[in-house]
Amino acid sequence: MTKKAELTNKRAIPRQGTSAVAFEAAPPAQDDPLLGFTPVPHSRPRRNSITPELQREFIAHLAATGIVSSAARHIGKSLEALYKLRARPGAESFRAAWDAAIDRGVSRLEATALTRAITGEERMVVSSGRVLGTETRHNEALVMFFLRGRLPQRYGSQALRPGHPAYEALKAELRAQLREEWEQERYEERHSEENRAANLQFFTDLRERWKKEWELERRKLGEQT
Repeated sequence: MTKKAELTNKRAIPRQGTSAVAFEAAPPAQDDPLLGFTPVPHSRPRRNSITPELQREFIAHLAATGIVSSAARHIGKSLEALYKLRARPGAESFRAAWDAAIDRGVSRLEATALTRAITGEERMVVSSGRVLGTETRHNEALVMFFLRGRLPQRYGSQALRPGHPAYEALKAELRAQLREEWEQERYEERHSEENRAANLQFFTDLRERWKKEWELERRKLGEQT
């Protein structure tokens, strides 16, 4: 059994590690079956040829990151050259290793998405332009995506319908969440309207006071003359 690669958080802030692209897996070991493919042969190798060593290094980095462009940069070759190599006769084993490396990237994406669905994401709570703190929020759509994929007999499109306990529970939770968001928006709108009204009144009062002070000064000047 191949040992599951550990993921390393590449983000500066730890909580940003829930991002699907925040992690990079350790490269596969030298004896990993993924690297046992047959490299694409070169009948007349040149200085810029993608050698068997570079091909294995590309596949290893692709398995670690899941990003073709990143693996190409890692070995210093262009995407065009790599895709041409992939399409050449005799590249069947290389293509299979390429696809298998992408599959590992997809598995990594699924693992981080599942973690985010279970633990939620930390988000800022903002009101009237001020950060009040943070709270953990769960993506219900992401949760249902995994439940439907893993337990289709219970949460699939045929099972999840009005009257089903899971359907009613989800509807109630979404309704409560929408109501909370609506109340928060109304609260912010109300306070924004109050702030605008208060600012307008302040400048109106200030203008009236300046007018009175100007009239008073004008009268004083008239009496002196």
